[in-house]
Amino acid sequence: MRRNIVHPGAGSLAYAIREIVQVGYRFRDLGMDITWENIGDPIHKGEKIAPWIRQIMHEVVDDDASWAYCDTAGVPATRQFLAAHVNKRGGAEVTPDDIIFFNGIGDAVAKVYGFLRREARVIGPTPAYSTHSSAEAAHSGYEHLTYELDPYNKWMPDLNDLRMKVRYNPSITAILLINPDNPTGAVYPREVLEEMVAIAREFKLFLIADEIYTHIVYNGHKTLHLSQVIGDVCGLVMRGISKEVPWPGSRCGWIEVLNRERDEMFNTYVNTLLASKRLEVCSTTAPQMCVPRILGDARYPDHLRQRAAIYEARAKEAHAMLQGIPGVQVNCPSGAFYMTILFEEGVLNNRQTLAIRNDKVRQMVEGLVQGVTNDYRFVYYLLGAKGVCVVPLTGFCCRRDGFRVTLLECNDAKRRQTFQTLAAALREYLGV
Repeated sequence: MRRNIVHPGAGSLAYAIREIVQVGYRFRDLGMDITWENIGDPIHKGEKIAPWIRQIMHEVVDDDASWAYCDTAGVPATRQFLAAHVNKRGGAEVTPDDIIFFNGIGDAVAKVYGFLRREARVIGPTPAYSTHSSAEAAHSGYEHLTYELDPYNKWMPDLNDLRMKVRYNPSITAILLINPDNPTGAVYPREVLEEMVAIAREFKLFLIADEIYTHIVYNGHKTLHLSQVIGDVCGLVMRGISKEVPWPGSRCGWIEVLNRERDEMFNTYVNTLLASKRLEVCSTTAPQMCVPRILGDARYPDHLRQRAAIYEARAKEAHAMLQGIPGVQVNCPSGAFYMTILFEEGVLNNRQTLAIRNDKVRQMVEGLVQGVTNDYRFVYYLLGAKGVCVVPLTGFCCRRDGFRVTLLECNDAKRRQTFQTLAAALREYLGV
């Protein structure tokens, strides 16, 4: 090419959650049965949509308006419904104009980072959800900036680490938090959220909160939205229906804009997000039309409670099977539907293996593990030896070794077998 056409941040667009699938497909083609524990899709793992929710979807499809374009920001009635929901919580209030729809949270993430000035940085947690960390790094052209989540304090944010990094890096203009967190399953209490708000206020930053799992909380925790604690600080909250309905294929998400009137520059930035949506015309209409009918249905709160109870039971089940293995740190999650298993420092090396019966798979694994991090080495051996596909923790913009597994399998026997297999593989691999 006459000119270099590659964006400086192109090399940052990594998504380990999906990339590990390509390896799994190659093993599957060699005759292996694969248990997919890499991606957060409840439907893929056997969850059935409640009949009353299905009926609402059918009714919407029968409405001709669901086949048409909608307003750029989203269906007006849906935005009015969601704004009223925000305002019922108490705290920061919004209008329907503060609700903007996107084709899933992934679309929102791409635009939220993509339309920041390149010099404006967003600091996020480590481990980090790959969509956020990759998008921020790609937008800036530099390595994603992170603050630590502490595995020895239930994966809570290290607020001292966050404050010091914000203080000494004036390029940081926003703080990202994911609550409940992916990949750790941590749920942040009020005092943690209030301190993050205080840091943002002190250094004149705005907050970005990914609340896609906000109604999947358990183990005694309650949902607490950023809008309830943000006060007068500017913020963007990302929400959607992919995890809680669940309807991941809907690609339907939105942002709640908090306190845009407090800062003219922030308001201008938000308006660029809306302008970018005009170039696409709008986001998909039909799922938006379903939102008030589903979320506003009298059966929905019980639907959420039942699902949270299921994940609580699975979290405790998995924690009981995996805790106590020497060299491994496991926190029982309190939200979302993932568990992160951490390897203690120094327990992994580049000589550890698992027995792989299929010669072609073994040869492939031996090639894949050359030059990779130690947790990738474990993940490849686990996949080749046991057929269980998990995601290495270093794939979540993290320097700690570990892996993430889901709590989604609906077949009770298969789920228990998967965690028993994981426990046995860990003991074999670590020699304990």
